[in-house]
Amino acid sequence: MATLQTDFIGIRSPNPFWLASAPPTDKEYNVRRAFEAGWGGVVWKTLGLDPHVVNVNGPRYGVVYGADRRVLALNNIELITDRPLQTNLDEIKAVKRDWPDRAMIVSLMVPCEEQCWKDILAQVEETGADGIELNFGCPHGMSERGMGSAVGQVPEYIEMVTRWCKAATRMPVIVKLTPNVTDIRRPARAALAGGADAVSLINTVNSITSVDLDLMAPEPTIDGKGSHGGLCGPAVRPIALNMVAEIARDAETAGLPVSGIGGVTTWRDAAEFIALGAGNVQVCTAAMTYGFRIVEELKAGLLRYMEGKGHDRIEDFRGRAVPNVTDWQYLNLNYVTKARIDQDACIKCGRCYAACEDTSHQAIAMTEGRVFEVIDEECVACNLCVNVCPVENCITMERLPAGAVDPRTGRSVQADYANWTTHPNNPAAKAAE
Repeated sequence: MATLQTDFIGIRSPNPFWLASAPPTDKEYNVRRAFEAGWGGVVWKTLGLDPHVVNVNGPRYGVVYGADRRVLALNNIELITDRPLQTNLDEIKAVKRDWPDRAMIVSLMVPCEEQCWKDILAQVEETGADGIELNFGCPHGMSERGMGSAVGQVPEYIEMVTRWCKAATRMPVIVKLTPNVTDIRRPARAALAGGADAVSLINTVNSITSVDLDLMAPEPTIDGKGSHGGLCGPAVRPIALNMVAEIARDAETAGLPVSGIGGVTTWRDAAEFIALGAGNVQVCTAAMTYGFRIVEELKAGLLRYMEGKGHDRIEDFRGRAVPNVTDWQYLNLNYVTKARIDQDACIKCGRCYAACEDTSHQAIAMTEGRVFEVIDEECVACNLCVNVCPVENCITMERLPAGAVDPRTGRSVQADYANWTTHPNNPAAKAAE
């Protein structure tokens, strides 16, 4: 029988689905409801020492909608908790006491002064929390005060603060990384050098989601003004997956435990993060959009997938996709495919033809009766037609067998697919010579 139970850096939880540090984890009422719904853990909304944190009393979220008004992304301008520190600490202690089997992580953000970190760590330890997450990611509000992503964008600061925290607490230390950098490997290496037990990523992407063209101000708009905020939700998932993969395949950080964050909405999203090395996933936007009960679908779907693949534990497939993430120069140029259209499934909408004719390689012909056929001599296998087709599996890519002649190039398809990294036609192999 497969199990979703996880042991992430010594922190056990009944499933890998944690609520991320955000509005859903701001107080005891929410967190208790989350645990009752079945979440495996929470990262309590970021605590600080500044008693003067004040959030706006107007709109806090901007949104990017899909054509069906589905939420693709949220932009938020909310700061860390504006509730009293002691109130949060008391509630954390009470919830952990009543739910000892659930992971309780506390997110923290204080100024880059060692004593500030020592002070808040001592108070968090008394709650019985399982670990802490250092918030080096938020790109708005607190970053202007020298915290959040202002720290996360400077590897030396990451290493310094992480080292302070590791020396001051018995609790595992997770470092939350900002995506607002050019190379995610550098902050990850700094966290590891500072002694971090794990990293979590990504935090939100610096953004403006839209502009009110009547007020001529960014949304959300507060008394005629707007500000940049942090973007989260399904739209940022590709960015998050890439950054998780970069850490997993980097020689210096390979093996560093990762908590994956960024647009997890379905069980498949979670499985993809795990396949790229994440030991668990954190969720925010999906819970804010659909409510806490969405975790039932996440758990059921992931468990069904694991049982279908014969995986007994998360660890059985964690990181399995990492070896197949490579640099472009190592892709097999002897691998040749052509598009194939299933005429029985085709609804004759013409999207494939329009896309290929106008913006690609003129490799689809439209014949009498709006029948669309691939012209192999022109098809470069870009798969744009597959992506724009509204009928799933109507258009597929068919691999040409070894020895076949590519009608476009007139060259024979090479047989040695597996040895491309050392093949003499490989530019990387040539450069190595």
